[in-house]
Formats: sequence, structure tokens, C-alpha cells
Amino acid sequence: MGRLILVRHPPVALAWTGRCYGQSDMGLSRAGRTMLAPLADHLAALQPDMIIHSGMRRTRSLADNLARRTSLSPHEDQQWRERDFGSWEGRGWNAIYRETCNAMDGMVDAPDHFRPGGNGETTCEMIERIRGALAVVPRRGCIAVITHGGPIAAVRHLLDGTRITDIAKGVMPPATFIIMEF
Repeated sequence: MGRLILVRHPPVALAWTGRCYGQSDMGLSRAGRTMLAPLADHLAALQPDMIIHSGMRRTRSLADNLARRTSLSPHEDQQWRERDFGSWEGRGWNAIYRETCNAMDGMVDAPDHFRPGGNGETTCEMIERIRGALAVVPRRGCIAVITHGGPIAAVRHLLDGTRITDIAKGVMPPATFIIMEF
């Protein structure tokens, strides 16, 4: 049996606050950058055997910090990227809500066919992508996966067996992590 450390990246650049950023590749905020060293120290103390990250700048920076503390080489796996929000990417959540009202609830209410932004990834597609990413993670040792809120919620759904309609409850705040046995 293995241990999985699921880590959400630190806060993103302030210009992206309140915006849908999904698979957009922005850096960290000043506060997020100051969290890197203490978070990497905490994660290093858990003695991971492997580091995986999504390849986005906001995950790579933490993976590189952790790698320096553990002498491990981080592995990039783009399957661990955040959900693709389609044409909503980069737009403010308030503007999206004003335009679509409660249509964004479709991510939970219609997980098999609602596409955010009209051309984004359905909740079920994201979960299946994460199922594939999880399938190639070694089942022995301690694996640190530095990723995003959606993928972490998807893993929690897959491993805990929670209802798909409760998936949003599995999204964790930035710069936090959860340890799961798998």
C-alpha cells in the first residue's frame, strides 16, 4: 500500500484573483512565493519517494523547491492539470455568473455532459483523466503529487467513494495538502 500526498499549489498572481484560470499558466503571487520554502520543508519532512507535478508554473515552482530538499527529480505529468474551463478561462467568475446565471452549477448537476465555457471538460471527463493519472502512480512508497483543486477533489472522489455531486466539497485551499492511503 502506498501513501499519496496531494498538494494544491500556493496562491496565484493577484491579477488572477476572482478569475477562472483552470489550465491557464500563470505564476504565483508574492504571498504564494513566500509559502514555497516552508511548504517544501514540511513536505520534505514527510519523506516522499517521488514528486509529480502538473507542469504548470504554479505547481512546478513548488516541485522544484521540494526536489532541492529531497534530492529527487520531479516528474511532470500533464494529466494532473486543472480542469479545462473552455472559453471561461481567464474571465472573472462574477462576469461568468452574470452571463450564465447558475449554469455553472451544471459542473455538479450534469457532470456527464455540462461543458464549462461551452467547450471545456465535463466533470466526468476530468475524473476519468485523473483516474488515468492515478493508475500510473506507483502503489508503494510515498508519492507527492503537486496539482490543483479539481484534480485533488477528483482523487478524493475516486478513493473515498463520495458522490459525484459532492465533488466540489473535495477542493482544498491553496498551499494545503492531504495524505491518503491507496
